[in-house]
Amino acid sequence: MVSRRNFLAAAAVLPILRAVPLADFKLGVTTDEIDEDLLTALRFLRLFDLKWAEIRSVGGLYAEKQPLSKVKEMRALLDEYQIKASILSTSFFKVALPPEGSAVLDKQWALLEDAMDRAEILGTKKLRTFAFTYKDTADPAAYPRIYELVAESARRARKRGFLLAVENVGGSYVWTGADAAKLLAAVKDPALNLNWDPNNAAEKGEHPFPEGYKLLDPARIIHVHLRDFKHNAAGKVVWCAVGDGEADNLGQIRALLKDGFTGTWTLETHWRPAEGKAYASKTSLTALLKVIEKA
Repeated sequence: MVSRRNFLAAAAVLPILRAVPLADFKLGVTTDEIDEDLLTALRFLRLFDLKWAEIRSVGGLYAEKQPLSKVKEMRALLDEYQIKASILSTSFFKVALPPEGSAVLDKQWALLEDAMDRAEILGTKKLRTFAFTYKDTADPAAYPRIYELVAESARRARKRGFLLAVENVGGSYVWTGADAAKLLAAVKDPALNLNWDPNNAAEKGEHPFPEGYKLLDPARIIHVHLRDFKHNAAGKVVWCAVGDGEADNLGQIRALLKDGFTGTWTLETHWRPAEGKAYASKTSLTALLKVIEKA
């Protein structure tokens, strides 16, 4: 947790950003990328006049697994600071594809129901989900069953009025824009959508913008993760501060806005400098807001 002294010191050097047109740009930060303490994270967001937050882990435990009483306390804090939950970031289907009849799948369905219960308390009808993971190499033969299970998850979500946003993420059967496009083509349920993460796509070697993005149906992107990446000396993608890397955040934001995107955006910092998470998020958020001003 960030100490009061360090938090106030960080606040003192925050730039004045009131001119940033955020009223129609639903930007937030993944709260545990600031601090696992939700109160500390919400105070940080208010310093930047942000009114949205992606809720993932609080106090070291995913919100989907928290007692309902604790989630109600989270909602009270959100209301106190006038911040809305843009999406509940879950771990649903971020597991290896289970065999038929496996108890693992039963646990995943229970997790989905628990996540929806908690998202309702938090005031959001959107869940960040996944499309199964693999160890070394993706098995092409697994895709039909993955699509079938993702379709079933969308059916269950739709029954309760929820939208699922599958994130393209490293080590998943949906890692790139190309993978995501195939999933969306196979599962046409309106409850199944995309949490587009261009940086994750870059990690696989795809050029996420404009190439990867052009493969997608913008109407089915309902949440976007922003940050920055660069290639190290070994050619591996590593996360870095926004503005210090290769991500075309400005081009991607402009394209989404041109295509009519009205969903939510999250700075998912990931970069881990020695100064800590709050410093990393402050640095990247300051730079990202300047990019948004140009969009």
